[in-house]
Amino acid sequence: MALLLLAGAPAAAGDAAIGRALVADRQASQCVLCHPVPGVPVHILGDLAPDLRGVGARLSADEIRQRLTDPAANNPDTIMPAYARRGSFTNPGRAFRDRPILSDAAIEDIVAYLATLTEE
Repeated sequence: MALLLLAGAPAAAGDAAIGRALVADRQASQCVLCHPVPGVPVHILGDLAPDLRGVGARLSADEIRQRLTDPAANNPDTIMPAYARRGSFTNPGRAFRDRPILSDAAIEDIVAYLATLTEE
């Protein structure tokens, strides 16, 4: 079982509709603070990270999950936090000090949504 978890196997299938809402919510996931995301108003989008348009065509669900849970494995210089790890932010504030940024279920919901983004 531990080997499967290390390999990035999901605990349960995510819900793309919930994932879409999480990605668009600046406080829940913070994705839009750095990434442009299709369907999210331009005035709240960041431009520090790659556009997520077409990410589902470029990456598999496992690759998307890995980038959410351990982004430094793909890019050691990334500024993206590891959403499943406690203390992932340099200065997390009280909200994230003793817990991961996202639950396993929320990560699976976001993976399910991002996998639907197949058009450039």
